[in-house]
Amino acid sequence: MALGISDIDETQAPLLDHLVELRARLVRCVLALVAAFGICLYFADPILGFLIQPLKSAFPDGEGQLIFTKLYEVFFVQLKVALFAGFCISFPYIANQLWAFVAPGLYAKEKRAFLPFLLLTPLLFIAGASLAYYVVMPTAFRWFIGFEGTVGGLEIEALPAANEYLGLVMQFILAFGICFLLPVLLLLLHRAGIVTRTQLASARRYIIVGVVALAAIVTPPDPGSQLILAIPLLLLFEGSLLIMRLTERKAAKDATEKPVEEA
Repeated sequence: MALGISDIDETQAPLLDHLVELRARLVRCVLALVAAFGICLYFADPILGFLIQPLKSAFPDGEGQLIFTKLYEVFFVQLKVALFAGFCISFPYIANQLWAFVAPGLYAKEKRAFLPFLLLTPLLFIAGASLAYYVVMPTAFRWFIGFEGTVGGLEIEALPAANEYLGLVMQFILAFGICFLLPVLLLLLHRAGIVTRTQLASARRYIIVGVVALAAIVTPPDPGSQLILAIPLLLLFEGSLLIMRLTERKAAKDATEKPVEEA
């Protein structure tokens, strides 16, 4: 049966309400990011000082420096540092706003299913970023600085530029943080029924090759950094399979107990 004009207007109203709510929450997210950016810009020097510690520890005591070849380079480095740190600080609030927009459309069972993933995501990202900062970067930088010396009568000295160094640090942190979200992706795909534990287990050899290739792409060319990323990713993959096994056992147990209770 065709809808009348009044019916069409009624169906449009909820959509407009959702769009207004989405706009309001996006504005809050932007304001939170701007506020965090302003605060981090004020503390840009201490934040940059924190980010250069892996490089400082890689140099011998009393040596090492960061240079800039453009007059405006350090200014833009501070802007990037403030934006990067501001996003990290404001991300919990941004995620909360997005969840508050999506949650009313979910059933209580679906909310309970997604809650562990929401809690697990920041923890795994922080774990990956911490591994990059405290272990991988100092190891990689010591390996790079090891190429200093004398070749053909000329001295080779490491003089990293501030902008390039910051880009490398952000690449490390984001790459390791995002890669550590592998269990969240696999468990979501498993819960959605897109993949099964049996399929992932049978494709283990291909996944190992893919993980090693991914580690080679997102890390510097030294073998140490690649292994430091590849090994935890493989452990996280095996841990995901274990969680899937436990989940399937619990689902099978509930399925067998339910008919008995109904009987």
